[in-house]
Amino acid sequence: MTSMHRRTVVVSAVMMLMLALVTMRGSAQVKTDVTGKWAFNVETAAGSGTPSITFKQDGEKLTGHYTGQLGESDLTGTMKGAEIAFTFTIDAQGTMIKATYSGTADKDSMKGTVVLEGLGDGTFTAKKQ
Repeated sequence: MTSMHRRTVVVSAVMMLMLALVTMRGSAQVKTDVTGKWAFNVETAAGSGTPSITFKQDGEKLTGHYTGQLGESDLTGTMKGAEIAFTFTIDAQGTMIKATYSGTADKDSMKGTVVLEGLGDGTFTAKKQ
């Protein structure tokens, strides 16, 4: 192997290593843990509310409990990177309502959209307590 050929192989190997490191770093997601109690502000066409939601996060899996104007219900969802999504179904005076929340979160705030089946869509913000 000539000196020039060795140099080309070494440079190629270094470039491949650098590319692999950049790719791994770029694909690593910042993990946000939303475990704890949150104060929500929800605005929909059907009205507004200020529910309290407690989350427990295990990896990407969310469980928790909703307490608000609609009543109380356990919830399930996911937290992937900064993207949060969760749902619950609640018996509001004999009417079953499915609530679906989706949005973004960081360590102490979140915002996004909510769909209340049969009642309409809206937006929400929340602060960790």
